[in-house]
Amino acid sequence: MNLAELGQTIGLSLQNEKLFLQAFTHTSFAHERKGERHQPDNERLEFLGDAVLELAVSEHLYHRFPHLKEGDLTRMRARIVCEPSLAFFAKELQFGKYVRLGKGEERTGGRNRPALLADVFEAFIGALFLEKGLDGVCKFMESAIFPRIDEQWLAQASDAKSRLQEAVQQEHLGLLEYQIVDVKGPAHDRQFVAEVWLAGEKIGRGTGRSKKEAEQRAAAEGLQRFQK
Repeated sequence: MNLAELGQTIGLSLQNEKLFLQAFTHTSFAHERKGERHQPDNERLEFLGDAVLELAVSEHLYHRFPHLKEGDLTRMRARIVCEPSLAFFAKELQFGKYVRLGKGEERTGGRNRPALLADVFEAFIGALFLEKGLDGVCKFMESAIFPRIDEQWLAQASDAKSRLQEAVQQEHLGLLEYQIVDVKGPAHDRQFVAEVWLAGEKIGRGTGRSKKEAEQRAAAEGLQRFQK
């Protein structure tokens, strides 16, 4: 990995090459090299980055929109930290070219897969937090990410479930159903996983700290897929 090139891309000086190498190491790469020198994958950094990212985005929205209510801020945050958005940010920053993939994942186009890129973005945030702290993460977000989030982008953060319902009804496409398919974490830190189905086909999946938030994120993903 060319750490200086990555640092130039994001506008920050990076020092810990080992840490950022881990952030861009997919499980498929680590799995293929089990017999060699230990190659840690990026899943733990992804876990950390997910939490840090929500905090950084929440602080930004809190100050940017001082008159908005909690529900509106939650929907805006969900629009920013959902998989399609994180994958878009990763593509814009050319993170795909730094990812270390296993041969099979490489052959099947993993370098451009939205879910993989979104995970890499979160892992990068986790690594950046460990090296630069929350201030470093916020500085990166303020310079590289938040300027990309204009009013039109945020306008799409309105109630995704209502917008998806309206779009489906206009086209007479059938019944929308939401399902909570998994609950993770201890009682004080629940993570709900929701799916939205249209006429028997799954069109979106989302995770949130409440059932409502998870369904909103699933609807946001479903809406993007529906619009395409």
